[in-house]
Amino acid sequence: MADKEFFGHVIDGVEGESLDGARFDTVDPWTRAAWAEVPLGGAADAGRAVTAARRAFDEGPWPRMGFAERGRILHRLADLMEEHTDELALADTRDMGKPLVQARHDVARSAQNFRFFADHARLSTGETLPMDSGHHSYTRFEAAGVVAAIAPWNFPLMLETWKVAPALAWGNTVVLKPAEDTPVSATLLARLALEAGMPPGVLNVVHGYGPDSAGQALTEDPRVDRITFTGESGTGRVIARAAAANLTPVSLELGGKGANIVFADADLDNAVDWSVQAIFRNAGQVCLAGSRLYVQREIYDEFLSRFTAAAEALVIGDPKDEATQFGPLASQEHYTKVRGYVESVDEQGGKMLTGGLGDGWVVRPTVLADLPLDSRHVREEIFGPVVVVHPFDTEAEAVRLANDTPYGLNAMLFTENLHRAHRVSAALTAGTVWVNCFFVRDLRAPFGGVGDSGVGREGGNFSREFFTEPKAVVMQITQD
Repeated sequence: MADKEFFGHVIDGVEGESLDGARFDTVDPWTRAAWAEVPLGGAADAGRAVTAARRAFDEGPWPRMGFAERGRILHRLADLMEEHTDELALADTRDMGKPLVQARHDVARSAQNFRFFADHARLSTGETLPMDSGHHSYTRFEAAGVVAAIAPWNFPLMLETWKVAPALAWGNTVVLKPAEDTPVSATLLARLALEAGMPPGVLNVVHGYGPDSAGQALTEDPRVDRITFTGESGTGRVIARAAAANLTPVSLELGGKGANIVFADADLDNAVDWSVQAIFRNAGQVCLAGSRLYVQREIYDEFLSRFTAAAEALVIGDPKDEATQFGPLASQEHYTKVRGYVESVDEQGGKMLTGGLGDGWVVRPTVLADLPLDSRHVREEIFGPVVVVHPFDTEAEAVRLANDTPYGLNAMLFTENLHRAHRVSAALTAGTVWVNCFFVRDLRAPFGGVGDSGVGREGGNFSREFFTEPKAVVMQITQD
C-alpha cells in the first residue's frame, strides 16, 4: 500500500526511524490489511531512548518542576487528547479491532488518567512523625528515575496512560514500548505531549518486539529504575527474571481467569447485562473478563436462556461502524489461538450453547457448558469471547469453584443479600471484586492481582509508592 502512514519512534523529542531503517506493518484486523508502518526497533533504539530519558531525568527540568507546573502540562495534554478523540480512537480501532464507540470511551478514560494523577501528586501529603527522643521525622516521595513502561495490545492507549501518567506526575521520565500489534496511539500520544509543553526526553516511545528486541533491551538495561508491565503471565516471569539481575523493582499486571458468581437472589436483568459485558466487551480480550460463570442451580436455566439471547443479540461488524458492538480478534496469531479452544469443545466433553467461528478473524460470542472442571477451557486464559458456565448449589461451593485457579486478578458476584456480598467478597482470592457490576474503577484504589495474575499494585497511593523512592528525614531538635 503506497498510502500507508508512518508513525515513528519518539526519542528525545524527535520522531523518526530506527537506526537501521527497518520497519514493520500494523494490520487492521477487520480488513486484515496493513494500514500503517512503524519502525522496527532493536536494542540500540531502546538504548537511545533510555539515554534520552536518563539525561532528561538527571539534567532536565522535569523532575525539578513543582507539582503544579508539571500538573499544568499534564492537564494540557489531557485537553489535547480530548480534542483529538476521534484520531486517537480510530488508531486503536484500526490497530486492534476495538469498536469505535468503545475506543472513544477509552480515550476519555485515558485523558482522565492524566488529570487524576496530576492532581493526586499535587495534593498528596507525607507523614510527620514527632518522636519522644527530641527528634522529628517526616517523609518525602522523590521520583525514582527512568521508568520502562511496556503496554499490552487490548486497551492500547488506556493502559499506556495508566502507566505513563503517574510516572510523569511524580517527576519520572519514561520510555514507553507499546505492543507491536497496536503501536500507533503511542506515537500520537508522544506528539501531543510535546505539543502540550513536555520537555524532550521526558516521554519517549520506541517500537519493536519483546524477546531479542526493544522490549528485552529495556528490561535488561541497568539505567532503568522501574519496570511496569501489563501482559501475559509467562512474559511477566521473563521480565521479572531480567529485572532481578539489576534489582530493578517491577510492577506486573498479568493474566486472569475471572470468576463470575450469580446467586439465586440476584437481580437477573442486572446480572445478565453485566455478565455479557464482562466476557464479550472488546471481544473478550480483557484480562479482567468474567470467563468462568457460576450460576446457582435454582436460576441456572432461566439465566442461561437470557444470557445466550443477549449474547446472540450483539451486533457484529466493522469496528469503524458506529452500530458495531462486537468486532474481530486483534491479530491472526491471536485468532488462531482462540479458534483452537472453540474447535476442541467436543473433544473436551463440553457443549456449545451458542457462538463459534465467524468470518475473517471473528469468533462469535461463545457460551460453553458441561465442560469438566479440569479442562483447558476452564483452567487456561483464553482471552477471547468464550465463557464456560457451571451450576452450583451453595455459597461455600461457589467460593471454592471461584478460587480454584492459579489466577487472582478479579472476580464478580451478583446478589441482593448484603451480608452475602460482604462474606463472599472477603473469601474470594482476587485483587478486585465487583459486586453487582463490572469494570467500574476508582483510580485511588489498588489495582493488581495475586498468583499468576501478577506482582504489586498501582493506583492512587500505590502508584506513588511504586514510582517514587520514599525517604525518611530525621531531625534533632535541640533545647535552648
